[in-house]
Amino acid sequence: MAQRRFAQVAGWSALCLALAGCGAAGQHVGPTPRPVSQAQAEQDVEIFSWWTAKGETNALNALISVFRSRYPREHIVNEAVAGGGGDNAKAVLASRITAGDPPETFQVHVGQELMVWVKAGKMEPLDALYRELNLYKVLPKVVMDGVTYNGHVYAVPIDVERGNVLWYNARVLNKYGLKPPQTFDQLLADCKVLKAHGVTPIAYGDRDQLGSVMLWEDVLLATAGPKTYNGIWNGTVPISSPVIRKACDNFLQLLPYTNADHAQLSWDGACGLVASGQAAFNAMGDWAKAYFVASGWKEGRDFGWTPFPGTGGDFEYIIDTFGMPKGSKNPEGALDFLRVVASREAERQFNLWKGSIPPRTDVSLAGFDAYSQASAAAFRKDALVPSLANGEAANPAFEQAAAQAITMLINTGNVSQFMQLLKQADLANPVP
Repeated sequence: MAQRRFAQVAGWSALCLALAGCGAAGQHVGPTPRPVSQAQAEQDVEIFSWWTAKGETNALNALISVFRSRYPREHIVNEAVAGGGGDNAKAVLASRITAGDPPETFQVHVGQELMVWVKAGKMEPLDALYRELNLYKVLPKVVMDGVTYNGHVYAVPIDVERGNVLWYNARVLNKYGLKPPQTFDQLLADCKVLKAHGVTPIAYGDRDQLGSVMLWEDVLLATAGPKTYNGIWNGTVPISSPVIRKACDNFLQLLPYTNADHAQLSWDGACGLVASGQAAFNAMGDWAKAYFVASGWKEGRDFGWTPFPGTGGDFEYIIDTFGMPKGSKNPEGALDFLRVVASREAERQFNLWKGSIPPRTDVSLAGFDAYSQASAAAFRKDALVPSLANGEAANPAFEQAAAQAITMLINTGNVSQFMQLLKQADLANPVP
């Protein structure tokens, strides 16, 4: 099983290296064929993402709806690729770009994930668009830093998501007299109670490795604190630091309280276990809220949330953007789509469905729910830290090597081997 999951993510990892010269293939799920007619191609705006799960599709459709209302003569071709927690989509995208057939625009996270494409010379700078839309004045520094390279901007943000969130089934916790844990020790104590009553304490899905890496990085943040955690990714704290070993020990303490079928589930499958009452907790980004709401759940009555225990006062950011690759068939259509992405209307409609918050500081949060209001307040005041699992913290090749090391850690419990693998990954593809 571990070998199969390694192979699943290897294509994207190889392509990150391959932008210097080779490609990789992926499995495209549910494609819309590219038109044969050149005239038609010049009217098509092909958008590429991995938003296919419950809740995510509602958000993407809301974004497309705004675009259609503004540009009715242009035709959206929705090339969303399912599966892999985004890895499938990234592998398909990379193979297309290296083959000279890029979409008009594609979903990409800020930071290291975006910079792979920028440094390879595959992206168009968007400075003129930023000036046209006056975006420099309405985007926070962490967002601007994540889309800027050598003084130029290369993507337009659509959301700000929080990764270090522990979601829970409110009825399950109430049934056993438990309150949302605030410390790691409280989480372990709750897990013991839940397991004694036959409830899976923590559900996660790592068929695509997203769930396991997010759980691990939450534990790392709780163990290290934001200053040391950031230092690991900016190179001021060595990858051999004892704090990483300690985080692995803490991570292993949680594993006896997790679902046995984690390797068969994706992130939304793990959310499904919480929704059904088979599990109590799920550590996941706030797209999990979109899943619960799309399932008919109400915050407070059916589900609740808390920062992952030990990370109160920290905000692990995940920021989705759309960029403009060089060589697309309809660059003007791409710019029109990016104009919509950057608009207050689209950011509001998209994030109301997605569970996230708008990156623009001038978008009204009236009508956003309690979670989103709290998330927006935390984003303004908490210590900001990047996500490894979602591409902000480290280059994709290191990220994939780390994900494989975490899978090994889950399977064997060998912390020393994990530390060695992480060191090797850093030597091959340095983190900073």
